[in-house]
Amino acid sequence: MISRRSSGVLAHITSLPSPYGIGDIGTSSYSFIDFLISCNQSYWQFLPTGPTNSHLDDSPYMSTSAFAGSPLIVSPDLMYEKGLISNHDLHDHPELSPYTVNFEKVRKFKKHLIEVAYQQFKPDQHLDYSDFVKRTWWLDDYALFMSCKKKFSYKAWFAWPKEIASRNSDALKSCLKNNIELVNYFRFEQYLFFQQWKMLKDYASRKHISLFGDLPIYVAHDSVDVWANQGIFTLNPETFQPTHVAGVPPDYFSDTGQRWGNPLYDWQNTKPSVQTQLLDWWAARLKHIFSQVNLARIDHFRGFESYWSIPENEETAIHGKWLPGPGHDLFTQLSERLGTLPIVAEDLGIITTGVEKLRDRLGFPGMKVLQFAFDNDPSNHFLPHNFKSPFCIVYTGTHDNETTVGWYLGDALTDNQRITIKAMVNRTLHDKNSIHRDLMYLAQASISKLCIFPLQDILGFGNDCKMNSPGTSEGNWKWRCANRFLNQDIADYMKTSTELFGRGRTTTGDKQLQSRVP
Repeated sequence: MISRRSSGVLAHITSLPSPYGIGDIGTSSYSFIDFLISCNQSYWQFLPTGPTNSHLDDSPYMSTSAFAGSPLIVSPDLMYEKGLISNHDLHDHPELSPYTVNFEKVRKFKKHLIEVAYQQFKPDQHLDYSDFVKRTWWLDDYALFMSCKKKFSYKAWFAWPKEIASRNSDALKSCLKNNIELVNYFRFEQYLFFQQWKMLKDYASRKHISLFGDLPIYVAHDSVDVWANQGIFTLNPETFQPTHVAGVPPDYFSDTGQRWGNPLYDWQNTKPSVQTQLLDWWAARLKHIFSQVNLARIDHFRGFESYWSIPENEETAIHGKWLPGPGHDLFTQLSERLGTLPIVAEDLGIITTGVEKLRDRLGFPGMKVLQFAFDNDPSNHFLPHNFKSPFCIVYTGTHDNETTVGWYLGDALTDNQRITIKAMVNRTLHDKNSIHRDLMYLAQASISKLCIFPLQDILGFGNDCKMNSPGTSEGNWKWRCANRFLNQDIADYMKTSTELFGRGRTTTGDKQLQSRVP
């Protein structure tokens, strides 16, 4: 159950202000947590934090690992404080825009810093390093995968020599032996990330800010997860290519649907060994993210009830078909292993009664997005006065939406729809009050126990600041917020409106969203 009324902000870590061209999990994040406190917020929601791939537009939803952390958001300041880099290293960074991320330049800068830190690092002086390597079960596969990436000119794993791609044990041992220094580098990189993440999580806990993470349901084909667990995905064992890939049929975002291209989990395989491996992998994945965050949103939750299977040779998502997912049984088994599952179900798009029943039976809160509410249908379930339960999370928009200002001023709405939106906050079409604050008002006034606002909507920014355009593969994920926008005027407004609707922080800290799996 959701314990009480509260609110929070959606802002990816890469979008935070910093002098290094990208937000990070050090000073950037600590400062943002302090800003959230000044705004009287309780939750910080962000996007997935895994390593990204320059060939995939650095999308956080197409990571090379479901477990590893991105070196791009490792903090230079914390490396300096640990004596791993010099003052010169810290300040020898390129001049970068405070408004967008230049991933190529940031990647080069952060790689240099981590290489310098690795040369300074003495494992025998850090007792927790040995413990981290021993207890991090996925680390060796990841380090070897990344080492092979470099060895084979950053080709996808399915283009490597077949004995390595197929994980022949003798070939892997030889590869490890011949690349041990590079393997140790990637072990260190992850040690650095998770050491810094633990510090961040501890800081957030002390400040009573709940970290709200994001878990993509699918993983990238070119990932260590698929390479190391080929038996649980729909792969051709000879070519290592997917036989079917993930996506969604035509919907609000695209007339041809979305062909994501991720290999599908082999849920239809009836072999007990495959089903056991799937359960083990998902249990490990959830346990891992719950060690990092207080709450996790499963992106495309509906894929557990049924999923859109697209033949690999289809260029669009139109000619796919629905197949049954693992459903309630999977989560029952996961709950038996892990206990309470603090999960939010992303239940947007084409949602059937079956998906709603699964979500409700599991006791997971769903999502209400106000930008989807105004289609001239008085029964639209995204309209706040139609909410049937407070056990949901209301958003003005998400990272996949236009900003609220861009949406309102664009071509998606008619004047009649704009009149309706304004009327719901007792205003006229020509009222000069900002639309982003109107929608925030509707969200805060609703019965939903938790409301989340994208940082762009809090600041009233237009579509030049949106994070992602679904169905496109270039130019996304780059937006950054300059420090001057996180000012006292914004904090005062947020604090006042949050308190007005009984969503303020408590002095004892916030209980998390709890779920019950019967």
